Amino acid sequence: MGDLFLVRHGETEWSRSARHTGSTDVPLTERGRQEARGLVPLIRSHRIGAAFVSPLQRAGETAELIGLHDVRVDTDLREWDYGGYEGVTTVEIRRTRPDWFLFTDGVAPGPPDHPGETPEQVGERADRMLAKVDAALANTEGVVVLVAHGHFLRVLTARRLGLPPSAGALFQLATGTLCRLSTEHGRPVIAGWNVRPGS
Repeated sequence: MGDLFLVRHGETEWSRSARHTGSTDVPLTERGRQEARGLVPLIRSHRIGAAFVSPLQRAGETAELIGLHDVRVDTDLREWDYGGYEGVTTVEIRRTRPDWFLFTDGVAPGPPDHPGETPEQVGERADRMLAKVDAALANTEGVVVLVAHGHFLRVLTARRLGLPPSAGALFQLATGTLCRLSTEHGRPVIAGWNVRPGS
């Protein structure tokens, strides 16, 4: 069975200013495009068996810039629904909730079309996505690539390792980086994290 590559999209204006960016469909900055292009040598050196991408444009553009073809858009890869915290920074949230922590506390309720998700709900989406990954890995000799978002990919990593969704807090994930989840003696492991060319 091949490895699982996780790619966080390149920088956006909102990621640069640390605003929670769930459903808001912001584009990459020019720096974000450069980050994505920088991953091309890392991707090109592997046989891609399957690639999945979030429906949001920052992920789609990243996938295109790193040279992925025949990608499958999957809504389970969308970012955490931040509900009432969409567009708000952690610093701003902690002015009224000093001890607030996304991975354990979740978010404030939002509007009906984006009500917010609990850590457990994000974990359920991650589990669904991992089932699709395993099906793809069973039918290919190459790696599977997911192009998505920081907080969601952190939860997905925790679930891959058999940890609760809240353990996503342990895996800081920078924009425009590649992470590699593999196996050792039949058990899931992190084989590379926050990788950029030359790192």
